[in-house]
Amino acid sequence: MERIKLIGVLFGFIGIFMLPAISLPAQKAPQDKPASKEDKVKSLEILYISRELDLTPEEAQKFWPVYKRYSEEVNQLIVERRKKNKELKSKPRTDALASEALDKELGFEKRMVDIKTRYKQEFLKVLPAAKVTQLYRAEREFRSMMIRQLKERRENRGNDNRR
Repeated sequence: MERIKLIGVLFGFIGIFMLPAISLPAQKAPQDKPASKEDKVKSLEILYISRELDLTPEEAQKFWPVYKRYSEEVNQLIVERRKKNKELKSKPRTDALASEALDKELGFEKRMVDIKTRYKQEFLKVLPAAKVTQLYRAEREFRSMMIRQLKERRENRGNDNRR
Protein backbone atom coordinates (compact mmCIF):
# COMPACT_ATOMS: atom_id res chain seq x y z
CA MET A 1 0.00 0.00 0.00
CA GLU A 2 2.83 2.37 0.88
CA ARG A 3 4.48 1.69 -2.50
CA ILE A 4 1.22 2.64 -4.26
CA LYS A 5 1.13 5.91 -2.33
CA LEU A 6 4.75 6.61 -3.28
CA ILE A 7 4.04 5.97 -6.95
CA GLY A 8 1.05 8.33 -6.72
CA VAL A 9 3.21 11.01 -5.12
CA LEU A 10 5.90 10.56 -7.78
CA PHE A 11 3.37 10.84 -10.61
CA GLY A 12 2.02 13.95 -8.91
CA PHE A 13 5.52 15.44 -8.83
CA ILE A 14 6.07 14.43 -12.42
CA GLY A 15 2.79 16.04 -13.41
CA ILE A 16 3.55 19.27 -11.61
CA PHE A 17 7.18 19.60 -12.68
CA MET A 18 7.39 17.86 -16.02
CA LEU A 19 4.24 18.96 -17.87
CA PRO A 20 5.43 22.53 -18.43
CA ALA A 21 8.92 21.34 -19.33
CA ILE A 22 7.66 18.77 -21.83
CA SER A 23 4.91 20.87 -23.40
CA LEU A 24 6.93 24.06 -23.94
CA PRO A 25 9.62 24.38 -26.60
CA ALA A 26 13.17 24.17 -25.31
CA GLN A 27 14.59 27.57 -24.43
CA LYS A 28 17.93 28.59 -23.04
CA ALA A 29 17.33 29.22 -19.34
CA PRO A 30 18.93 32.24 -17.67
CA GLN A 31 20.91 31.65 -14.48
CA ASP A 32 17.99 32.58 -12.20
CA LYS A 33 15.53 30.12 -13.80
CA PRO A 34 14.43 26.94 -12.01
CA ALA A 35 16.20 23.64 -12.57
CA SER A 36 16.09 21.96 -15.98
CA LYS A 37 13.77 19.06 -16.67
CA GLU A 38 16.78 16.72 -16.45
CA ASP A 39 17.58 18.08 -12.98
CA LYS A 40 13.97 17.61 -11.92
CA VAL A 41 13.90 14.03 -13.16
CA LYS A 42 17.21 13.34 -11.41
CA SER A 43 15.79 14.76 -8.17
CA LEU A 44 12.73 12.53 -8.49
CA GLU A 45 14.97 9.54 -9.16
CA ILE A 46 17.03 10.29 -6.04
CA LEU A 47 13.83 10.65 -4.01
CA TYR A 48 12.57 7.33 -5.36
CA ILE A 49 15.85 5.50 -4.74
CA SER A 50 16.14 6.98 -1.23
CA ARG A 51 12.66 5.78 -0.41
CA GLU A 52 13.22 2.32 -1.88
CA LEU A 53 16.59 1.69 -0.23
CA ASP A 54 15.65 3.08 3.19
CA LEU A 55 19.26 4.00 3.89
CA THR A 56 20.54 4.61 7.38
CA PRO A 57 22.34 7.97 7.81
CA GLU A 58 25.68 6.14 7.80
CA GLU A 59 24.80 4.21 4.63
CA ALA A 60 23.56 7.35 2.90
CA GLN A 61 26.76 9.24 3.71
CA LYS A 62 28.84 6.52 2.05
CA PHE A 63 26.40 5.59 -0.73
CA TRP A 64 25.53 8.91 -2.39
CA PRO A 65 29.07 9.90 -3.43
CA VAL A 66 29.54 6.45 -5.05
CA TYR A 67 26.13 6.68 -6.72
CA LYS A 68 26.97 10.16 -8.04
CA ARG A 69 30.14 8.86 -9.73
CA TYR A 70 28.22 5.87 -11.09
CA SER A 71 25.45 8.10 -12.49
CA GLU A 72 27.98 10.42 -14.11
CA GLU A 73 29.68 7.50 -15.88
CA VAL A 74 26.38 6.02 -17.04
CA ASN A 75 25.12 9.40 -18.26
CA GLN A 76 28.42 10.11 -20.04
CA LEU A 77 28.11 6.79 -21.89
CA ILE A 78 24.48 7.54 -22.83
CA VAL A 79 25.45 10.95 -24.22
CA GLU A 80 28.28 9.38 -26.21
CA ARG A 81 25.91 6.70 -27.54
CA ARG A 82 23.33 9.28 -28.65
CA LYS A 83 26.01 11.35 -30.37
CA LYS A 84 27.32 8.33 -32.31
CA ASN A 85 23.77 7.28 -33.26
CA LYS A 86 23.06 10.77 -34.54
CA GLU A 87 26.25 10.74 -36.62
CA LEU A 88 25.35 7.35 -38.11
CA LYS A 89 21.81 8.49 -38.99
CA SER A 90 23.20 11.30 -41.15
CA LYS A 91 25.13 8.83 -43.34
CA PRO A 92 23.65 6.86 -46.25
CA ARG A 93 22.21 3.50 -45.18
CA THR A 94 24.36 0.64 -46.38
CA ASP A 95 25.11 -2.85 -45.11
CA ALA A 96 28.57 -1.70 -44.08
CA LEU A 97 27.09 1.17 -42.08
CA ALA A 98 24.52 -1.15 -40.51
CA SER A 99 27.29 -3.52 -39.49
CA GLU A 100 29.29 -0.62 -38.02
CA ALA A 101 26.22 0.61 -36.12
CA LEU A 102 25.60 -2.87 -34.72
CA ASP A 103 29.22 -3.20 -33.58
CA LYS A 104 29.07 0.22 -31.92
CA GLU A 105 25.78 -0.61 -30.18
CA LEU A 106 27.13 -3.89 -28.84
CA GLY A 107 30.25 -2.04 -27.69
CA PHE A 108 28.12 0.48 -25.78
CA GLU A 109 26.10 -2.31 -24.17
CA LYS A 110 29.30 -4.06 -23.08
CA ARG A 111 30.67 -0.83 -21.63
CA MET A 112 27.39 -0.31 -19.72
CA VAL A 113 27.62 -3.82 -18.26
CA ASP A 114 31.26 -3.15 -17.35
CA ILE A 115 30.28 0.05 -15.51
CA LYS A 116 27.47 -1.69 -13.63
CA THR A 117 29.70 -4.64 -12.72
CA ARG A 118 32.49 -2.38 -11.46
CA TYR A 119 30.08 -0.26 -9.42
CA LYS A 120 28.35 -3.32 -8.02
CA GLN A 121 31.62 -3.99 -6.24
CA GLU A 122 31.81 -0.36 -5.08
CA PHE A 123 28.21 -0.42 -3.84
CA LEU A 124 28.86 -3.67 -1.96
CA LYS A 125 31.61 -1.88 -0.03
CA VAL A 126 29.06 0.58 1.40
CA LEU A 127 25.74 -1.35 1.36
CA PRO A 128 24.55 -4.88 2.08
CA ALA A 129 23.90 -7.03 -1.00
CA ALA A 130 20.12 -6.86 -0.52
CA LYS A 131 20.18 -3.06 -0.83
CA VAL A 132 22.43 -3.17 -3.90
CA THR A 133 19.89 -5.50 -5.50
CA GLN A 134 17.12 -3.08 -4.50
CA LEU A 135 19.09 -0.21 -6.06
CA TYR A 136 19.26 -1.81 -9.50
CA ARG A 137 15.57 -2.81 -9.25
CA ALA A 138 14.59 0.72 -8.15
CA GLU A 139 16.46 2.24 -11.10
CA ARG A 140 14.61 -0.04 -13.53
CA GLU A 141 11.24 0.68 -11.89
CA PHE A 142 11.82 4.42 -11.96
CA ARG A 143 12.82 4.34 -15.64
CA SER A 144 9.71 2.28 -16.43
CA MET A 145 7.48 4.74 -14.58
CA MET A 146 9.00 7.67 -16.44
CA ILE A 147 8.60 5.98 -19.82
CA ARG A 148 4.98 5.07 -19.03
CA GLN A 149 4.28 8.64 -17.93
CA LEU A 150 5.80 10.11 -21.09
CA LYS A 151 3.85 7.71 -23.31
CA GLU A 152 0.62 8.63 -21.54
CA ARG A 153 1.37 12.32 -22.01
CA ARG A 154 2.08 11.85 -25.71
CA GLU A 155 -1.14 9.85 -26.14
CA ASN A 156 -3.12 12.50 -24.26
CA ARG A 157 -1.61 15.27 -26.39
CA GLY A 158 -2.51 13.29 -29.50
CA ASN A 159 -6.08 12.91 -28.25
CA ASP A 160 -6.29 16.61 -27.39
CA ASN A 161 -5.11 17.60 -30.89
CA ARG A 162 -7.83 15.47 -32.53
CA ARG A 163 -10.66 17.25 -30.75
